Amino acid sequence: MSDVIVFEIQANPPARLDKALGRDVPAEAALSRSRLSKLIAEGAVTINGDVVTDPRHRVAEGALVKVAVAPADESHISGEDIPLDVVYEDDDLIVINKPAGMVVHPAPGTPSGTLVNALIHHCGDSLSGVGGMKRPGVVHRIDKETTGLLVAAKSDRAHHHLAEQFAAHSVERRYLAVCYGVPDANDPRLRGIKGTSFEPGNILKVQTFLGRHKTDRQRQAVSFTGGRHAVTRSRIVAALGQPACAALIECWLETGRTHQIRVHMAHCGHALIGDPTYGGRRKLSPKVVGEAGVTAAAGFDRQALHAATLGFEHPVTGEFMQFEAELPKDMQELLASLGYKG
Repeated sequence: MSDVIVFEIQANPPARLDKALGRDVPAEAALSRSRLSKLIAEGAVTINGDVVTDPRHRVAEGALVKVAVAPADESHISGEDIPLDVVYEDDDLIVINKPAGMVVHPAPGTPSGTLVNALIHHCGDSLSGVGGMKRPGVVHRIDKETTGLLVAAKSDRAHHHLAEQFAAHSVERRYLAVCYGVPDANDPRLRGIKGTSFEPGNILKVQTFLGRHKTDRQRQAVSFTGGRHAVTRSRIVAALGQPACAALIECWLETGRTHQIRVHMAHCGHALIGDPTYGGRRKLSPKVVGEAGVTAAAGFDRQALHAATLGFEHPVTGEFMQFEAELPKDMQELLASLGYKG
């Protein structure tokens, strides 16, 4: 049985039906404009008793609208009872602190054990449906071996508004990373690398295009002729070693591309410690970080990257929300071995 949502068009409606419905549909229906457009095309919308299938139809103030919404279909992805570190949850969204080793979405190589499998089990009937299917709306991802904060939508309405914020690059995302060397403005080598520059406050800016590597399809590569525009900024939190040979850095994204921070830091000669794809075979000297530091860096088996801060506007209330996740234990231990006192 379908749920029927009944409401009236308010004063000064937009010229198109889909926009008018998107403006006036009750908030508790949790329907995005894209979902309403599909319902119009499916013949699920009546205006004053007449079925209307044209999203461009002009609707008048006071028109009685009925929208028949079928129950969300069960997802083809099965739920799995996998523990989650839930930072925040309400009827519309959930914020997770993802551990290392967890893939976000099922794929041919990882059909199960993913964050989405865990969310489907955890959220259960509180998933009201995204695009007509009972599934969480994943609007951004972080790499399998990267830890930290990620938000997923539980309703169609929330998915739509969160996706708009990510597309507009208005979401605040800050990462903590441990890199080889110290990306300092006083290093003349950095100023000679194409695509790199410094802004006031010793902030390193890397601006390039990113696309798939020509010979290794699992890698991303910097380009200046094609690909997707990518901008990363970073600042030094602490230099590590005596003399400094590594650094704890904070990175933030103007764009969000696959492997962006990892590729950009490697491009400017400051690859992340532990990165198996872009880190190369660099080694630290026991003379500057001690044997414990050398052993810790050499044995760190993932990129030292953590999504520490996530801020966005709540898709329903409009309130700006910001979340913090402390460094995971393995990165804390790595930093301690390199002499970090913070």
